[in-house]
Amino acid sequence: MQCDYFDRGVCRSCTLMGQPYAEQVLDKELRTRELLHDAVEAAGGPGSVEWLPAVTSPESGYRNKAKMVVGGSTEHPTVGILDHRQRGVDIRHCGICTPGIRQALPVLAEFVTSAGLIPYDVAARRGELKYVLVTESPDGELMVRFVLRSEGQLARLRSRLGDLLLALPDAVVVTANLLPEHKAVTEGDREIVLTEQETLPMRFGDVTMHLRPQSFFQTNAHVASALYMQASAWIDEVAPASMWDLYCGVGGFALHAARPGRAVTGIETSVEAIRSAKQSAREAGLVDVRFAADDATEHALRSRPDLMPELVVVNPPRRGIGQALSEWIETSDVEHVVYSSCNPVTLAKDLARMPSLRLRRARVLDMFPQTGHLEAVTLLSRT
Repeated sequence: MQCDYFDRGVCRSCTLMGQPYAEQVLDKELRTRELLHDAVEAAGGPGSVEWLPAVTSPESGYRNKAKMVVGGSTEHPTVGILDHRQRGVDIRHCGICTPGIRQALPVLAEFVTSAGLIPYDVAARRGELKYVLVTESPDGELMVRFVLRSEGQLARLRSRLGDLLLALPDAVVVTANLLPEHKAVTEGDREIVLTEQETLPMRFGDVTMHLRPQSFFQTNAHVASALYMQASAWIDEVAPASMWDLYCGVGGFALHAARPGRAVTGIETSVEAIRSAKQSAREAGLVDVRFAADDATEHALRSRPDLMPELVVVNPPRRGIGQALSEWIETSDVEHVVYSSCNPVTLAKDLARMPSLRLRRARVLDMFPQTGHLEAVTLLSRT
């Protein structure tokens, strides 16, 4: 992939830009295998683990969520990032974003001007509009979120909503998020939905997940679909009667793995994500699937021994599942674990804490082309 922003030194976020894509994928796979080497050895040597071919992604146009800083002025807004002097740098045509997002960003920049929204000046700590966050569904629908410093321009945003929807008809969810603090985060706690529709449907084959504004979702729909299919295939292979999906988000693994007679429980700290997951399960008529807002580790530690699931799916943030949950799984009666990780370093550490579970299968999925980040999914079974 070639990127003018990278070549001009405007944006260097994609650290592997310019490296042949096949080399990127191979390097990620080799690095993951090396990091999991000790876990593989503990399982009986390299021959005991089946490494499936890496799942590749389109090199460009894959990222379904853009988190863009709004800078500049009302008359000449920038949509993109900040430079080292905290000034706005425009990258509205960023090539890793999906086509729908690339088409939407110039429209949103024009809307900032026509609606009279005032970009936030980070250095001076004045202004209102901090970010515009755009997510595109597999069907091409958009969720647009304006992150504001206060309610000062909320009335203006409401009054011009019709103009925005006319200029951007694919936007089915539009919200205002309030972030009054001056700190390095992209959103605040309060979300005000401006449209009648509150969720963005994310359709993957027969499974539809509802994404609310403050819920996490994988940023590469193409690879996320392959991830859910791979995990579901492994789960069906061992055919558990019961399973937990810990760190379930909006329920991706749980909803894909749901089968008649299989009791599925999804656990996630985000109340908004759980609302989305419950809505998806209800619309799909899944009577054996339940979701609850709770801490994954705390949920496991206080569970009754006679209610242990046969299989646990974990999909933690970069820090991994940690010592407490790893040790709980190690000493529990859980027979199988599907561990999906965005950080092979913490994945290896967690696997080392569970020596009773043998690493059977592993696969690297290139969720983030042009960067050093990746997703790895593994299947473990108790020896």
